[in-house]
Amino acid sequence: MNTLPKVTLRSDESGEQLLRRFSREVVKSRLLTDVRRKRWFVSKSELNRIAKKKAARRTRKTQKEQQQGV
Repeated sequence: MNTLPKVTLRSDESGEQLLRRFSREVVKSRLLTDVRRKRWFVSKSELNRIAKKKAARRTRKTQKEQQQGV
């Protein structure tokens, strides 16, 4: 289970620095990416279809790069 990121105000820290540090903690915890990913239900077949499309795109890209490199 993911816990929410927490930061405490340091003695020599401004509010902006605290907010910046909190934002970094949120990014590191990957909380927002999980929330965005789970925003809508995606069936397993849809996930497989998306994965196949990504793999095909990746294959085409590497083939194109190899042809340009030759």
